[in-house]
Amino acid sequence: MRITPRHLGYPAAAAVFAIGMAGTTLPTPLYGLYREELGFSEFIVTVVYAVYAVGVIAVLLFAGNYSDKVGRKPVLLIAVGLSAASALCFLFEGGLGLLFVGRLLSGFSAGLFSGSATATVLELASPAHKARAGLAATAANMGGLGCGPLLAGLLAEYATHPLRLPFLVHLVLLAMAACLTLLLPESVKRQAPAGDGKAGRVRRWPPLTPQGLVVPPEVHGVFGPAALAAFAGFALLGLFSSVAPSFAAQTLHEDNLAVVGAVVFSTFLASTLGQLAMGWVGGRRALPLGSFVLVGGLALVAASLAAESLGLLVAGAVVGGLGQGLAFRAAVTSIGAAAPPAQRAGTISAFFVIAYIGISLPVIGVGALSLLLDLRTVGLIFTGCVAVLAAWVGMRTAGRGARG
Repeated sequence: MRITPRHLGYPAAAAVFAIGMAGTTLPTPLYGLYREELGFSEFIVTVVYAVYAVGVIAVLLFAGNYSDKVGRKPVLLIAVGLSAASALCFLFEGGLGLLFVGRLLSGFSAGLFSGSATATVLELASPAHKARAGLAATAANMGGLGCGPLLAGLLAEYATHPLRLPFLVHLVLLAMAACLTLLLPESVKRQAPAGDGKAGRVRRWPPLTPQGLVVPPEVHGVFGPAALAAFAGFALLGLFSSVAPSFAAQTLHEDNLAVVGAVVFSTFLASTLGQLAMGWVGGRRALPLGSFVLVGGLALVAASLAAESLGLLVAGAVVGGLGQGLAFRAAVTSIGAAAPPAQRAGTISAFFVIAYIGISLPVIGVGALSLLLDLRTVGLIFTGCVAVLAAWVGMRTAGRGARG
């Protein structure tokens, strides 16, 4: 059978999503090498990491609903281009300046992917495959984020040019993603061009306008608990995506980059498995259960720091990832289902704003506290605070889940 754009459908869109998100965590196992090369502190590591989240949030606020206006494919192609520009910054890095620029561009890319790619995957699925498409969208997000550090860790530990080769490989993958995007069908009917009032000239692209946090009335009932669960879960992901290599090296005495990358990968893999588990847990029960499982994972991470145990850290990564994935899929599914089609990408983008605040602010706090306290103590404070939030969300939604 001849493969047409329509046959590619949501799996191809999910592949583009995964490739794009992989670039955002590609530097994770490499931060220690950059720190040795450029001579900066742990606090600067967290700031470099968090610049990415600033880029994500800015795009979500200013252009989160842009694909609702101009179509999904143009926005996806821009996201791929920004991801490629970020890889080039790291490839030709000569100091902190390009690291910051690279992370900011990566954040811009992820911000565009988060809303437009999620909506594309959902919209290209037939009615019979909507549930699978919801899983594909969240799995592509988490799977891509997990594959980035695994790929970089393996290449940095066992191949030459550890600070160059991972980004060259990602550029090749991005070229493939661009080709797939061009083949995808457009799932949004583009708004008719509007005249700009000057001699019949036509404005082909509407201007970017700040949208703030777009939460339609239809979504109010589910948005709050879903967003707080995402904040807590993404805080855990932020910890593993930024300072996990430092925790491993300084507290657990593990400096193999492939091992570090695999630990981070296990978090995101477990998140994907947690998303799969929602099918038998049930949508209403998944959010509170996922929050409580996340608390268990955070407790294991704290125990690993107290006991200096790599095994406990891996267990915490897996259990915490399972809880995050279970709650995350429940949150995205409920918000996507409740949002009106014309505001779906904007609503999903608002949800991701809260999630990416969770992935950045707590991590910056870890970096700032590391200037005053040892990294183990800072990690214990972090896990305790996030566990309290996750437990509160679990208790707040448990009664509602039992009634569902």
